[in-house]
Amino acid sequence: MFPSVRNVGIIAHVDHGKTTLVDAIFRQAGIFRENQHVQDRVMDSNDLEREKGITILSKVASVRYKDIKINIVDTPGHADFGGEVERVLSMVDGVLLIVDACEGPMPQTRFVLKKAFQNGLKPIVCINKIDRDGARPLDAYDKTLDLFIDLGADEDDLFFPHLYTSGSGGFARVSPDGSEHDMRELFEMIVNSVPPPDVDVEGPFQVQINNLDYNDYVGRMFGGKVLRGTVKVGDRLQHLSSEGGRVAGFNVTKLWTYEGIQLKEIESASAGEIVMMAGLDNVLLFDTIASPEDPTPLPAVEIEPSTLTMNFYPNNSPLAGRDGGKFLTIQKIRERIAKEEAVSVSVKIDPDAPADTVKVKARGELQLAILIETMRRESFEMQISRPQVILRRNEAGEVEEPYEIVTLELPDDSVGYVMEELARRKGEMRNMEQQGSTVRLEYHIPTRGLIGFRSNYLTLTRGLGILSSLFDGYGPYKGEVAARTQGSLINKDPGKLTRYSYENIQERGTLFYPVGTEMYGGMVVGANARDEDMIVNGTNQKAATNIRSATSEATTVLDPHKDFSLEQALAWLRDDELLEVTPKQLRFRKKILDHSERRVAERRSEVTV
Repeated sequence: MFPSVRNVGIIAHVDHGKTTLVDAIFRQAGIFRENQHVQDRVMDSNDLEREKGITILSKVASVRYKDIKINIVDTPGHADFGGEVERVLSMVDGVLLIVDACEGPMPQTRFVLKKAFQNGLKPIVCINKIDRDGARPLDAYDKTLDLFIDLGADEDDLFFPHLYTSGSGGFARVSPDGSEHDMRELFEMIVNSVPPPDVDVEGPFQVQINNLDYNDYVGRMFGGKVLRGTVKVGDRLQHLSSEGGRVAGFNVTKLWTYEGIQLKEIESASAGEIVMMAGLDNVLLFDTIASPEDPTPLPAVEIEPSTLTMNFYPNNSPLAGRDGGKFLTIQKIRERIAKEEAVSVSVKIDPDAPADTVKVKARGELQLAILIETMRRESFEMQISRPQVILRRNEAGEVEEPYEIVTLELPDDSVGYVMEELARRKGEMRNMEQQGSTVRLEYHIPTRGLIGFRSNYLTLTRGLGILSSLFDGYGPYKGEVAARTQGSLINKDPGKLTRYSYENIQERGTLFYPVGTEMYGGMVVGANARDEDMIVNGTNQKAATNIRSATSEATTVLDPHKDFSLEQALAWLRDDELLEVTPKQLRFRKKILDHSERRVAERRSEVTV
């Protein structure tokens, strides 16, 4: 046993206050100096995490309470990053489940708790945000208990240790109306209820890789929880592939452990500690690092399958390279995504894709959108196809597709519109519950039906709706799901969008770009009011005459153009369109830019059908 360490993973549904509670733990533990300026959500260090308000990458930090070191692993709450949760649970000895006192357990709460039980971990519970308006802490506790029973928890697990907390208020209480004003009770609960690591201190060294990073000075960094023995800088170890077959020897050149929110260089580490090390380049997640005395590879952690694919192409549009992009070739794009594949559990490159295409498999739209946004900020330019679900055949030869369980909370005056939209997308309602002026709906829906739904849902609920989804396995193929109901307005000639053309085109639909935007032939400049594509000329100039009249010079008011986020843009695409992504611009285009060639291709496809 290694009693002076506790490894705890913090799990929760998205936006239940997990990262804010971690901030409060750090403040209580004195990680920050009294006069130190600290950003909120200190564990969300990635720019995109701060902008979107979600945790994307799991991270490790540590605090000390009395003579015990507590390693805290923050995990994502969004279902698209479930692979990160599965990876983290393999290197902790207990989990702190956080439940919102207003909302109670949500779909992702069920997912992460189920994973914890499958890993044999005992949960401790925080009913969080008890100082928020509308909080129902005792009701949230009862629903959490119901969830434990529903998931088949042992009788011992039903008496789970629990506290009532506020991350923003910085307190943890034994009862909702308690008087505690700090986090001391939470520290006590972690130390007393999370078991010490069940490891072998004396045996030959062994660790399974659950964490990968890269440093410009030392190269690849890798690590996890030490399961057996001791490691020192300079030790000769063996690298064993999780797939078997690959064995390589190497020397440990650097060794780190987590101290606060920083990595601290150390000379040696023992079983039970979470460490990072350097000295080897070609390391993958779930590989084993072991002593030559007992080089036994550990089995890889099973994760749920990817459900979506997306094609990445080099940017070959007439405006390629005009927006400050440095990396435009397919080789550079493939290298960058291969780096992502090496550190991400659920991003995979399809090796059978054509040479000019990188076909990427992932868990969901948001995960792909995060990858694309990260790449464009690194000065990549590329073209992206519409996301496609991964279909498969069952033993009877029938086509199956992935399904999701979707939970929606929305104002009751929006229910009719949302139900109509979900029915159009082949969704089946499983449950409906009225909570004051809010309605909670639960639907079973093909993953295809959710592509592009999120942005529509926010419009239908005036931005007040909350949506969460969870992978629910494969089921029978539901037939065609109606895509968007608007055609494209396709620009005819290269040039800048003129005010005169804007006035004329806005009568036919909604434009996506302001006056003065550089365009090319085959670029989609707007959405047609009808469900058909239309070619428009956005570069027309008003003819100059020497006749003046008061009425002809009246200025038409221009309708505002529609801006797209990256997620909305990916959802808006049709199968014959691409999204051109550059560091400064998102542009829609047809796959075939030339109008006559496009018509020939359409006729051929009609004949084939």
